[in-house]
Amino acid sequence: MKITHVLLGAALVAGLAFALPQQPTSDDKGVKQDAKEAADATGRAAKKTGKKIKRGTKRGMHKAADATEKGAEKVKDKTRDK
Repeated sequence: MKITHVLLGAALVAGLAFALPQQPTSDDKGVKQDAKEAADATGRAAKKTGKKIKRGTKRGMHKAADATEKGAEKVKDKTRDK
């Protein structure tokens, strides 16, 4: 019974220590700086995504153009043989 009271008391003291509000430290950047960093990160992500989309579109168009050219060559070859 005595050990239970000691453990319960220790748990209460530990709980109170974590429940007390913490004082801001000097290296705390603040909400405004956090918002700026988040906006910068979002901007970088959007720019990177845009570049990836541009590259993918360009590659797709080139593949389509090559396939069209290959198809045109096949049609040209078939019409020449007759």
